[in-house]
Amino acid sequence: MVDAMRQEHVILLNEQGQPCGILEKYAAHTAATPLHSAFSCWIFNDQGQLLVTRRSLHKKAWPGVWTNSVCGHPQSGETAEDAVIRRARFELGADITAPASVYADFRYCATDPNGIVENEVCPVYAAQLVSQLQPNADEVMDYQWSNLEGVLCGIDATPWAFSPWMVMQASHEEARATLRNYCQQIIA
Repeated sequence: MVDAMRQEHVILLNEQGQPCGILEKYAAHTAATPLHSAFSCWIFNDQGQLLVTRRSLHKKAWPGVWTNSVCGHPQSGETAEDAVIRRARFELGADITAPASVYADFRYCATDPNGIVENEVCPVYAAQLVSQLQPNADEVMDYQWSNLEGVLCGIDATPWAFSPWMVMQASHEEARATLRNYCQQIIA
């Protein structure tokens, strides 16, 4: 599975968010990670519970950290929505509904305790699980289905326990409201 990750690339972006090159995914994530395209998705089950995942200890950045359901990088010629579906299958062994936009212009830069930097233009999506989960152990070491409000309260109370991108996404009031609305539509 690590070989599959090394075959992926990231789409490099200039400061205006325009593509300006590609770089192998594993090589891109260093102490000086260039700005690149990514995505983040919050996945809910048919009861409106959020899938929170714990990143594998094999991950280069933020190993062992709890985060939202799935993240990744679109490949050349691939839409972010198609990339979300691809990564949900790869990381979670799961099929999902078409991803819905939650926070289209999310951008962040954060450094993990090992000095690895994430520097991403990272639109945020929500989707619903439509199959069983079969997590890829190289990507996910644990997972939990949780009430969205409980997760948001946990993020507010203990932000250090979650990935920085999850905390920043949940701190954006419009994104938080959109996630709540998405969840409510499932259970309505």
